[in-house]
Amino acid sequence: MTAYWLTRVYIQIKMAFKFENLRVWNRSLELGHDIRILARTFPAEEKFGLCSQIIRATDSIGLNIDEGSTGQTNPEFKRFLNMALRSAIEVIACLHIALKNLYLTKEEFNQKYQETENLIIQIQALKNSLK
Repeated sequence: MTAYWLTRVYIQIKMAFKFENLRVWNRSLELGHDIRILARTFPAEEKFGLCSQIIRATDSIGLNIDEGSTGQTNPEFKRFLNMALRSAIEVIACLHIALKNLYLTKEEFNQKYQETENLIIQIQALKNSLK
């Protein structure tokens, strides 16, 4: 079983798919939730620009992890993990754009940068563990 903190409510869910038990996938969901909250603070004119881009990039991390893990060979899973890594790098780039345009504070930038970097390290470690 996996546990989630969703909007301050603790929920336990029985998992049926391999990716649901991967810590890196669960961490990508947490990052996605955090980025959505952060993107809501961006100016309204960014709703279909930077807000949409950073949310889609963050969602893509987890989506690539789950798609690659389900019934795929290890080389295929690695290919999807590479796509997840690229999406995480895109999140980093979006954070830089948001900071440059003063849509977030240096503190917010540093926190989300560190969370994303940690996720990148975890994805890379998972990729390296596959033969």
